[in-house]
Amino acid sequence: MSDSVIVTDRAAKRIAEILADEAAAKAFRISVEGGGCSGFQYKFDLVPGAADDDLVLEREGAKVVIDQVSLGFLSGSEIDFVDDLMGAFFRVNNPHATASCGCGTSFSI
Repeated sequence: MSDSVIVTDRAAKRIAEILADEAAAKAFRISVEGGGCSGFQYKFDLVPGAADDDLVLEREGAKVVIDQVSLGFLSGSEIDFVDDLMGAFFRVNNPHATASCGCGTSFSI
């Protein structure tokens, strides 16, 4: 399994659209925090740029940054954007997650 994080075309397109509308934001940060229904939760933020030790992923005008601690939880994951009858949201397909909650934003390892 790859240690890299994959940003799908749909996610990259949506992130680029969001960043284009936010003058102060130059990057989309994905992080993992303690909490949520299942122990950990994904957090998405708009930030001015990357920190020195961030993983930086660039695709189709989208700049995604992930800190080193979160990368340990996210390695091998796919970041996707879903727009269906249930709503529009970013989904993390994480091979390390052993369980997740119904809302899809928290997980356990």
